[in-house]
Amino acid sequence: MAEHIKPYSESENKKGQISKMFNNIAPYYDLMNRVLSLRRDVTWRRKGIEKLKDINPQKVLDVATGTADVALEIANTLSPKQIIGVDISTEMLEVGRQKIRKKNLDGLIELREADSENLPFQDNTFDAVTVAFGVRNYENLKKGMSEMNRVLKPGGKIMILEFSQPTMFPFKQLYLFYFKNILPMIGKFTSKDPKAYKYLYESVQAFPNGKDFVKVMENTGYKFNECVPLTLGICSIYTGIK
Repeated sequence: MAEHIKPYSESENKKGQISKMFNNIAPYYDLMNRVLSLRRDVTWRRKGIEKLKDINPQKVLDVATGTADVALEIANTLSPKQIIGVDISTEMLEVGRQKIRKKNLDGLIELREADSENLPFQDNTFDAVTVAFGVRNYENLKKGMSEMNRVLKPGGKIMILEFSQPTMFPFKQLYLFYFKNILPMIGKFTSKDPKAYKYLYESVQAFPNGKDFVKVMENTGYKFNECVPLTLGICSIYTGIK
């Protein structure tokens, strides 16, 4: 399970290490995402958010919001009345707040420091909950999934974007070679924290993707769950209803 994979030390708790890692790479995070995914991450987010159009959510929670890319795309695509983004990395949140201010969306999007496994909201608060590339970093995946279910309104929808593992030969082999060997090398010279990108590879390999993650969703209270692979399976969109 990815929750047992840690960036730095086996002896320290994962949550503290994840916060440290994202604080370290916050200034480089957006650029690295664009370079390493060949800008596919932008398309993946848009496709994921489009999955929420059918419920027209007015109050949306973006968990592990990071630098607020998903929150900003939600504002642009769905036009809700309120968006709240939460993250445990103070530095990532600060980058996100700067982006929000530049677009004059301070009145619509609010970013808060909060733990995804202990969300500071009442039951049945949000019409939709989103997570992009965050559930893989949870210290306790089932607890985090259950917390997001708790704050969703009955009939509310969750949308999760997460890296997955392609299966098509020879794309799978080429991708895994790039992911394991080339990506950490690029990360070493651009983000100044090579362990962050070594962790990325290891956590993706350990994550229960596809049908296995759909089973986790079922076991934590979601129904009508779907998994849609993107870009030959590099990334997947998961959706479910409370």
